[in-house]
Amino acid sequence: MHWTHVLLIVLLTIVVTVAGTYWVLTTYIFVSSFKPVALNDKEEKTLQAKLHMLGYDAQSPSRIMNDQGNDEIDESGFLKPERYTEQGARREISFTEREMNALLAKNTELAQKLAIDLAEDLVSAKLLIPLDADFPVLGGKTLRFNAGIGMAFQNDKPVIILKGVSIMGIPIPNAWLGGLKNIDMVSEFGVDPGFWKSFAEGVDDIQVTEGKINIKLKE
Repeated sequence: MHWTHVLLIVLLTIVVTVAGTYWVLTTYIFVSSFKPVALNDKEEKTLQAKLHMLGYDAQSPSRIMNDQGNDEIDESGFLKPERYTEQGARREISFTEREMNALLAKNTELAQKLAIDLAEDLVSAKLLIPLDADFPVLGGKTLRFNAGIGMAFQNDKPVIILKGVSIMGIPIPNAWLGGLKNIDMVSEFGVDPGFWKSFAEGVDDIQVTEGKINIKLKE
């Protein structure tokens, strides 16, 4: 092989390597932002109905509609009094993965930095944190954090397990996470009075499936 051919092959290899490295860095390592989720009209109406049942109206705070379609605002523009009752109240909270990310999209800056994924018994989050330009070594770059939390309901109680946390695709050692990796938080900390005990006693069921999460609360 002539030396010019060897030189061309070397140059081509360098170009391909640099281009591939740049693509990996910009696509997976130094991602600058995510694309916010945009719901279609049907999905948006479904989400708004769920939010309304939770007492939140993101589209029009001054005009709240109840389930029967009657205004809760009187002719004078004041909120109508309503007697409290739990009869017929829904105790389930259900959101799809797209709905959760669309809620983040209400805050465009947050939606471009945080994304949630729902899989079988697993909730994953991806977070981008821009670093200041004067930060050592990685100044001006964007760090990518990934975290996974297992969620299920077994033996009549919720199961919450930290699957792991990674930075730039590198898993953080369990020792750096305080030894909490792969430990059921409810079983570990739900015995003594506190958040996890109260949380477990108030949950009747948790189901995380592909693209959807459903939580049922106790009375």
